[in-house]
Amino acid sequence: MQQPSNSSSITQFLLLVFVDTRELQLLHFWLFLGIYLAALLGNGLIITAVACDHRLHTPMYFFLLNLSLLDLGSIFTTVPKAMGNSLWDTRAISYTGCAAQLRYGTLLGSRACVHMAAAAWGSGFLNAVLHTANTLTIPLCQGNALRQFFCEISQILKLSCSDSYLGEVGLLVTNFVLALGCFFFILFSYVQIFIAVLRIPSEQGWHKVFSTCLPHLAVVSLYVSTGMFAYLKPPSMSSPPLNLVVAVLYSVVPPAVNPLIYSMRNQELKDALRKLIQSVHLQQQ
Repeated sequence: MQQPSNSSSITQFLLLVFVDTRELQLLHFWLFLGIYLAALLGNGLIITAVACDHRLHTPMYFFLLNLSLLDLGSIFTTVPKAMGNSLWDTRAISYTGCAAQLRYGTLLGSRACVHMAAAAWGSGFLNAVLHTANTLTIPLCQGNALRQFFCEISQILKLSCSDSYLGEVGLLVTNFVLALGCFFFILFSYVQIFIAVLRIPSEQGWHKVFSTCLPHLAVVSLYVSTGMFAYLKPPSMSSPPLNLVVAVLYSVVPPAVNPLIYSMRNQELKDALRKLIQSVHLQQQ
Protein backbone atom coordinates (compact mmCIF):
# COMPACT_ATOMS: atom_id res chain seq x y z
CA MET A 1 0.00 0.00 0.00
CA GLN A 2 1.27 3.44 -0.88
CA GLN A 3 1.52 5.92 2.00
CA PRO A 4 1.39 9.42 0.49
CA SER A 5 1.75 12.41 2.75
CA ASN A 6 -1.18 14.29 1.30
CA SER A 7 -3.87 14.03 -1.36
CA SER A 8 -1.85 15.93 -4.00
CA SER A 9 0.59 13.02 -4.31
CA ILE A 10 -2.14 10.40 -4.86
CA THR A 11 -2.44 9.43 -8.52
CA GLN A 12 -4.56 6.31 -8.03
CA PHE A 13 -6.65 4.40 -5.51
CA LEU A 14 -6.64 0.68 -4.78
CA LEU A 15 -10.06 -0.97 -4.78
CA LEU A 16 -11.05 -3.93 -2.64
CA VAL A 17 -11.24 -7.23 -4.51
CA PHE A 18 -14.18 -9.55 -3.92
CA VAL A 19 -12.05 -12.70 -3.75
CA ASP A 20 -8.36 -13.61 -3.71
CA THR A 21 -8.18 -16.80 -5.81
CA ARG A 22 -7.96 -16.51 -9.58
CA GLU A 23 -10.82 -18.93 -10.22
CA LEU A 24 -13.23 -17.00 -8.02
CA GLN A 25 -12.09 -13.72 -9.58
CA LEU A 26 -13.11 -15.06 -12.99
CA LEU A 27 -16.41 -16.27 -11.53
CA HIS A 28 -17.01 -12.77 -10.17
CA PHE A 29 -16.23 -11.33 -13.61
CA TRP A 30 -18.75 -13.57 -15.39
CA LEU A 31 -21.41 -12.97 -12.72
CA PHE A 32 -21.06 -9.19 -12.95
CA LEU A 33 -20.92 -9.41 -16.75
CA GLY A 34 -24.26 -11.22 -16.77
CA ILE A 35 -25.84 -8.64 -14.47
CA TYR A 36 -24.34 -5.78 -16.47
CA LEU A 37 -25.55 -7.13 -19.84
CA ALA A 38 -29.01 -7.81 -18.41
CA ALA A 39 -29.25 -4.24 -17.10
CA LEU A 40 -27.90 -2.83 -20.36
CA LEU A 41 -30.30 -4.87 -22.49
CA GLY A 42 -33.36 -4.32 -20.31
CA ASN A 43 -32.93 -0.59 -19.83
CA GLY A 44 -31.83 -0.10 -23.42
CA LEU A 45 -34.96 -1.83 -24.72
CA ILE A 46 -37.20 0.25 -22.47
CA ILE A 47 -35.56 3.50 -23.62
CA THR A 48 -35.83 2.49 -27.29
CA ALA A 49 -39.42 1.31 -26.99
CA VAL A 50 -40.61 4.44 -25.19
CA ALA A 51 -38.76 6.71 -27.59
CA CYS A 52 -39.99 4.96 -30.76
CA ASP A 53 -43.60 4.11 -29.90
CA HIS A 54 -45.86 7.17 -29.87
CA ARG A 55 -48.43 5.26 -27.79
CA LEU A 56 -45.96 5.34 -24.92
CA HIS A 57 -45.46 9.09 -25.05
CA THR A 58 -47.31 9.59 -21.78
CA PRO A 59 -46.13 10.92 -18.39
CA MET A 60 -45.78 7.45 -16.87
CA TYR A 61 -43.50 6.15 -19.60
CA PHE A 62 -41.62 9.44 -19.77
CA PHE A 63 -40.56 8.97 -16.16
CA LEU A 64 -39.86 5.29 -16.81
CA LEU A 65 -37.47 6.36 -19.57
CA ASN A 66 -35.75 8.71 -17.11
CA LEU A 67 -35.45 5.87 -14.59
CA SER A 68 -33.84 3.66 -17.22
CA LEU A 69 -31.35 6.42 -18.07
CA LEU A 70 -30.55 6.77 -14.38
CA ASP A 71 -30.09 3.01 -13.96
CA LEU A 72 -27.78 2.84 -16.98
CA GLY A 73 -25.67 5.70 -15.68
CA SER A 74 -25.50 4.12 -12.23
CA ILE A 75 -24.34 0.68 -13.32
CA PHE A 76 -22.11 1.96 -16.14
CA THR A 77 -19.93 3.99 -13.76
CA THR A 78 -19.07 1.18 -11.35
CA VAL A 79 -19.54 -2.34 -12.71
CA PRO A 80 -17.24 -2.27 -15.81
CA LYS A 81 -14.24 -1.19 -13.71
CA ALA A 82 -14.95 -3.91 -11.14
CA MET A 83 -15.18 -6.48 -13.94
CA GLY A 84 -11.95 -5.26 -15.50
CA ASN A 85 -10.09 -5.48 -12.21
CA SER A 86 -11.27 -9.06 -11.68
CA LEU A 87 -10.40 -10.07 -15.23
CA TRP A 88 -6.94 -8.53 -15.22
CA ASP A 89 -6.22 -9.25 -11.53
CA THR A 90 -5.60 -5.63 -10.59
CA ARG A 91 -6.97 -3.20 -7.99
CA ALA A 92 -5.95 0.18 -9.36
CA ILE A 93 -8.27 3.00 -10.43
CA SER A 94 -6.94 6.40 -11.47
CA TYR A 95 -7.64 9.54 -9.44
CA THR A 96 -9.76 11.01 -12.26
CA GLY A 97 -11.52 7.68 -12.76
CA CYS A 98 -12.40 7.66 -9.08
CA ALA A 99 -13.80 11.19 -9.34
CA ALA A 100 -15.99 10.09 -12.25
CA GLN A 101 -17.38 7.17 -10.20
CA LEU A 102 -18.53 9.33 -7.26
CA ARG A 103 -21.42 10.57 -9.34
CA TYR A 104 -22.22 10.95 -13.02
CA GLY A 105 -23.69 13.61 -15.34
CA THR A 106 -26.87 12.73 -17.21
CA LEU A 107 -29.35 13.75 -19.94
CA LEU A 108 -32.77 15.46 -19.74
CA GLY A 109 -35.75 14.51 -21.76
CA SER A 110 -46.10 18.02 -21.58
CA ARG A 111 -44.16 20.74 -19.67
CA ALA A 112 -44.88 19.64 -16.10
CA CYS A 113 -43.13 16.31 -16.73
CA VAL A 114 -40.08 18.02 -18.19
CA HIS A 115 -39.89 20.41 -15.23
CA MET A 116 -40.13 17.55 -12.73
CA ALA A 117 -37.50 15.50 -14.55
CA ALA A 118 -35.24 18.55 -14.91
CA ALA A 119 -35.55 19.22 -11.18
CA ALA A 120 -34.59 15.63 -10.38
CA TRP A 121 -31.61 15.53 -12.75
CA GLY A 122 -30.52 19.06 -11.84
CA SER A 123 -30.58 18.45 -8.10
CA GLY A 124 -28.76 15.15 -8.59
CA PHE A 125 -26.08 16.81 -10.72
CA LEU A 126 -25.62 19.61 -8.18
CA ASN A 127 -25.35 17.04 -5.42
CA ALA A 128 -22.76 15.15 -7.47
CA VAL A 129 -20.64 18.25 -8.06
CA LEU A 130 -20.71 19.20 -4.38
CA HIS A 131 -19.74 15.73 -3.21
CA THR A 132 -17.01 15.22 -5.80
CA ALA A 133 -15.43 18.63 -5.28
CA ASN A 134 -15.65 18.42 -1.50
CA THR A 135 -14.45 14.83 -1.15
CA LEU A 136 -11.47 15.02 -3.50
CA THR A 137 -10.14 18.26 -1.97
CA ILE A 138 -9.89 16.72 1.51
CA PRO A 139 -6.24 16.00 2.47
CA LEU A 140 -5.60 12.25 2.41
CA CYS A 141 -2.75 10.68 4.37
CA GLN A 142 -4.04 7.22 5.32
CA GLY A 143 -2.83 5.50 2.17
CA ASN A 144 -4.82 4.92 -1.02
CA ALA A 145 -6.50 1.55 -0.42
CA LEU A 146 -10.32 1.66 -0.50
CA ARG A 147 -12.31 -1.13 1.14
CA GLN A 148 -14.89 -1.20 -1.63
CA PHE A 149 -15.15 -2.33 -5.28
CA PHE A 150 -15.82 1.23 -6.46
CA CYS A 151 -15.04 4.75 -5.24
CA GLU A 152 -17.53 5.08 -2.40
CA ILE A 153 -17.45 8.42 -0.60
CA SER A 154 -17.45 6.93 2.89
CA GLN A 155 -14.37 4.87 2.09
CA ILE A 156 -12.46 7.91 0.77
CA LEU A 157 -13.35 9.84 3.94
CA LYS A 158 -11.61 7.14 6.00
CA LEU A 159 -8.33 8.13 4.30
CA SER A 160 -8.61 11.73 5.53
CA CYS A 161 -6.01 13.13 7.90
CA SER A 162 -7.82 16.33 8.94
CA ASP A 163 -11.06 17.49 10.52
CA SER A 164 -12.19 18.97 7.19
CA TYR A 165 -13.98 15.71 6.41
CA LEU A 166 -16.63 16.65 8.99
CA GLY A 167 -18.17 19.04 6.46
CA GLU A 168 -18.57 16.19 3.98
CA VAL A 169 -20.01 13.94 6.68
CA GLY A 170 -22.54 16.62 7.49
CA LEU A 171 -23.43 16.90 3.82
CA LEU A 172 -23.90 13.12 3.63
CA VAL A 173 -26.21 13.11 6.64
CA THR A 174 -28.23 15.98 5.18
CA ASN A 175 -28.58 14.14 1.88
CA PHE A 176 -29.78 10.98 3.55
CA VAL A 177 -32.34 12.90 5.57
CA LEU A 178 -33.59 14.29 2.25
CA ALA A 179 -33.48 10.81 0.72
CA LEU A 180 -35.52 9.47 3.60
CA GLY A 181 -38.01 12.28 3.06
CA CYS A 182 -38.25 11.34 -0.62
CA PHE A 183 -38.79 7.72 0.33
CA PHE A 184 -41.66 8.60 2.66
CA PHE A 185 -43.13 10.78 -0.11
CA ILE A 186 -42.98 7.79 -2.46
CA LEU A 187 -44.54 5.61 0.22
CA PHE A 188 -47.32 8.17 0.74
CA SER A 189 -47.92 8.25 -3.04
CA TYR A 190 -48.26 4.48 -3.13
CA VAL A 191 -50.72 4.56 -0.24
CA GLN A 192 -52.84 6.99 -2.23
CA ILE A 193 -52.59 4.72 -5.29
CA PHE A 194 -53.60 1.67 -3.29
CA ILE A 195 -56.57 3.50 -1.76
CA ALA A 196 -57.73 4.55 -5.23
CA VAL A 197 -57.25 1.04 -6.63
CA LEU A 198 -59.25 -0.56 -3.82
CA ARG A 199 -62.22 1.50 -4.96
CA ILE A 200 -62.06 -0.13 -8.39
CA PRO A 201 -64.45 -3.09 -8.63
CA SER A 202 -62.31 -4.93 -11.17
CA GLU A 203 -60.01 -7.57 -9.68
CA GLN A 204 -57.98 -7.47 -12.91
CA GLY A 205 -57.26 -3.79 -12.29
CA TRP A 206 -56.14 -4.59 -8.76
CA HIS A 207 -53.78 -7.26 -9.99
CA LYS A 208 -52.30 -5.03 -12.69
CA VAL A 209 -51.51 -2.19 -10.30
CA PHE A 210 -50.32 -4.24 -7.34
CA SER A 211 -48.16 -6.54 -9.47
CA THR A 212 -46.17 -3.51 -10.64
CA CYS A 213 -46.30 -1.21 -7.61
CA LEU A 214 -45.38 -3.72 -4.92
CA PRO A 215 -42.20 -5.03 -6.64
CA HIS A 216 -41.11 -1.47 -7.43
CA LEU A 217 -41.73 -0.39 -3.85
CA ALA A 218 -39.66 -3.36 -2.70
CA VAL A 219 -36.74 -2.30 -4.93
CA VAL A 220 -36.97 1.31 -3.75
CA SER A 221 -37.01 0.12 -0.14
CA LEU A 222 -33.99 -2.10 -0.80
CA TYR A 223 -32.09 0.80 -2.39
CA VAL A 224 -32.86 3.31 0.37
CA SER A 225 -32.34 0.94 3.30
CA THR A 226 -29.05 -0.53 2.07
CA GLY A 227 -27.76 2.88 0.96
CA MET A 228 -28.49 4.41 4.35
CA PHE A 229 -27.01 1.41 6.13
CA ALA A 230 -23.81 1.68 4.05
CA TYR A 231 -23.22 5.32 4.96
CA LEU A 232 -24.70 5.56 8.45
CA LYS A 233 -23.88 2.21 10.05
CA PRO A 234 -21.70 2.34 13.20
CA PRO A 235 -17.99 1.47 12.80
CA SER A 236 -18.45 -1.65 14.93
CA MET A 237 -20.65 -3.15 12.19
CA SER A 238 -18.23 -2.38 9.38
CA SER A 239 -16.40 -5.22 7.67
CA PRO A 240 -15.15 -5.63 4.07
CA PRO A 241 -17.46 -8.57 3.19
CA LEU A 242 -20.52 -6.80 4.60
CA ASN A 243 -19.59 -3.55 2.82
CA LEU A 244 -19.30 -5.39 -0.50
CA VAL A 245 -22.64 -7.17 -0.15
CA VAL A 246 -24.49 -3.99 0.87
CA ALA A 247 -22.90 -2.00 -1.97
CA VAL A 248 -23.97 -4.62 -4.52
CA LEU A 249 -27.53 -4.50 -3.17
CA TYR A 250 -27.91 -0.74 -3.61
CA SER A 251 -25.72 -0.09 -6.66
CA VAL A 252 -25.98 -3.18 -8.88
CA VAL A 253 -29.25 -4.99 -8.13
CA PRO A 254 -31.82 -2.17 -8.72
CA PRO A 255 -30.64 -1.26 -12.26
CA ALA A 256 -30.85 -4.93 -13.26
CA VAL A 257 -34.21 -5.62 -11.60
CA ASN A 258 -36.16 -2.49 -12.57
CA PRO A 259 -36.50 -3.42 -16.29
CA LEU A 260 -37.95 -6.81 -15.30
CA ILE A 261 -40.55 -5.18 -13.07
CA TYR A 262 -41.76 -2.78 -15.75
CA SER A 263 -41.40 -4.91 -18.89
CA MET A 264 -42.59 -8.32 -17.67
CA ARG A 265 -45.66 -6.90 -15.88
CA ASN A 266 -46.74 -4.22 -18.33
CA GLN A 267 -48.70 -5.31 -21.38
CA GLU A 268 -48.36 -1.99 -23.22
CA LEU A 269 -44.60 -2.07 -22.87
CA LYS A 270 -44.43 -5.73 -23.90
CA ASP A 271 -46.49 -4.93 -27.02
CA ALA A 272 -44.16 -2.04 -27.86
CA LEU A 273 -41.08 -4.25 -27.41
CA ARG A 274 -42.63 -6.98 -29.56
CA LYS A 275 -43.40 -4.41 -32.26
CA LEU A 276 -39.86 -3.06 -32.06
CA ILE A 277 -38.28 -6.53 -32.37
CA GLN A 278 -40.53 -7.42 -35.31
CA SER A 279 -39.61 -4.16 -37.04
CA VAL A 280 -35.89 -4.84 -36.64
CA HIS A 281 -36.33 -8.42 -37.85
CA LEU A 282 -38.19 -7.28 -41.00
CA GLN A 283 -35.47 -4.73 -41.79
CA GLN A 284 -32.83 -7.46 -41.63
CA GLN A 285 -34.67 -9.67 -44.12
